[in-house]
Amino acid sequence: MAHHLLSLLDSWAEKPQLEWALAVITSVEGSSYRKAGAIMLFDPLGKTLGMLSGGCLEADLRRHAQDAIQTQRIAHITYDATDENDTSYQLGCGGLVNIMMVPLLADNQYLGLPELHQQLTRGNQGHYQLSLNDHKSHAGEMSGKFIASNAAKHDSFEPSSKTQPLTKQSAKQVTKQLTKQSAKQITKRVVLDGQDYLSVPVRAPYHLGIFGGGLDAQPLAAIAAELDWKITVFDSRSAYARSYDFPAAKINKTPLTQLKTEELTQLDAAVVMNHNLDLDCDALKALQPTNIDYIALLGPGHRRDKVFGLAELTEQDFSGFFSAPAGLALGGELPSSVALSILSQCHGVLHHRIGKQAELSRLDKVMS
Repeated sequence: MAHHLLSLLDSWAEKPQLEWALAVITSVEGSSYRKAGAIMLFDPLGKTLGMLSGGCLEADLRRHAQDAIQTQRIAHITYDATDENDTSYQLGCGGLVNIMMVPLLADNQYLGLPELHQQLTRGNQGHYQLSLNDHKSHAGEMSGKFIASNAAKHDSFEPSSKTQPLTKQSAKQVTKQLTKQSAKQITKRVVLDGQDYLSVPVRAPYHLGIFGGGLDAQPLAAIAAELDWKITVFDSRSAYARSYDFPAAKINKTPLTQLKTEELTQLDAAVVMNHNLDLDCDALKALQPTNIDYIALLGPGHRRDKVFGLAELTEQDFSGFFSAPAGLALGGELPSSVALSILSQCHGVLHHRIGKQAELSRLDKVMS
């Protein structure tokens, strides 16, 4: 199921001329399935893109969407599950959810979605700023726009003339810190020139690089695709990384020693699983200069040490989270279990911005 904002916009962009409505969670009190900033789209025939709950609100939201499209008016809707005696919508989260429904019109420039779609397609990140207009006001008065982040993940860092020159490693660390600060930003309300706006952090889907296109890499790519991640499989061997085995992935057949750094700097995570010491060595050498957030090496500890020895590298040479043996100790030995353990760890590292093994206990604190 595709629920990342870019996937929603990809589908919307196929028929933008239809009369669509956008629903966004503006605030939450207590617990809820989705948090403030979650977005959903409705077409005039009732088709939906995305979700704002586990399924308990969507049918009623569809009715509000139809009304908003017909009247071209904004609607503010509140679902209150704090009253356990109210069984109107059979809500199970126990919180209060406020949602704004807005028709997409030429008058409001489709709330800036064409530009947002373009920026996310390019892999950029920033904030989607949506004006918070009054209930029943005309949707033509609404506005939405994309604001680029000042600390994009893959921007290079240039020290000012007043700072001491940075080493290659320290420059990577500064860039990483800027990225973490940007990632910690959450959806919030801001006031600009007397107008309230909802500022929603947005970014392109996470990009996973899989180094090794063997049979055990297939479930890793398949689960990542279910997460709406972008996937590239790197393997120059003719019998590996065949496109029909990885339908959701881009295949890169360039030899690892010939890969350009810019081909790797767009990755958020990398899993090295060539089942070949020399190829794994070449992969780590290629990845070391990058500031990728998560790198995992498949195999036991003694094999990791052999690969490090061949590459003349250590774990400390990597600025991101390095996992070897790869993944969490979830149990199981088949490829799907291994893929689940790796992606569970990777998902937690990327979303919680975990930088060291000692911080892995934070993965237990998923819900808040």
